[in-house]
Amino acid sequence: DMSSEVNDILALQDPNQVISRAFKLCITQGDLATLKEGCWLNDKVINFYLSLLMKRNSDQLGSLKVFSFSTFFYSKLQSGEGHAAVKNWTKTQDLFLFDLVFVPLHLGMHWALAVIDFKSQTIQCYDSMGQRHDDICHMLLKYLTEEHKVKKGCILEASRWTIGRMRTYAIPKQVNGNDCGVFVSKYADFLSQGKPLTFRLCDIPLFRKVMVWEIVHEQIL
Repeated sequence: DMSSEVNDILALQDPNQVISRAFKLCITQGDLATLKEGCWLNDKVINFYLSLLMKRNSDQLGSLKVFSFSTFFYSKLQSGEGHAAVKNWTKTQDLFLFDLVFVPLHLGMHWALAVIDFKSQTIQCYDSMGQRHDDICHMLLKYLTEEHKVKKGCILEASRWTIGRMRTYAIPKQVNGNDCGVFVSKYADFLSQGKPLTFRLCDIPLFRKVMVWEIVHEQIL
């Protein structure tokens, strides 16, 4: 069964053993081990999982159109050069064709998720520690207006957009310092299916196991 398969994989001893290779990413046993209970998810696991969500949605007819940036996008954007620093990241993508764009945020020793919603014209941050991060949302709106100018040759009406309307008490929260990456992954999973965020803290250990299976089999259950 799934549980024993996952336990066998997590029990492998060689951290350099390659377990999955897709989306130009290579996941080793050491990467997967960050999904063990009590561990902090690394960027490769989050990037791989978000790529699986994109694939799931693009394969399913009638699903929301979802794009996710890599975990390195935000660090690059805030490095000082703004749009110029990341203009090549969307060379082959038109962000404005999507319903949702996910921006995973690596904030020191914490993960959060910014979500650009083109249907409702909102940008908000989902943070399992309850922070709003309106400053980050504003930075992303500025990025969007510049991206719109480059891609569409005209001005995005930023005044129509709403920033950080998030009621932070309304989303599932963590109680330790290790689960933020799992929360980010599941926020993205539920939102990309148009589902309300109804999961709870007690679901997190199971989510970790299922995510191991999904990454190994390169498919979302």
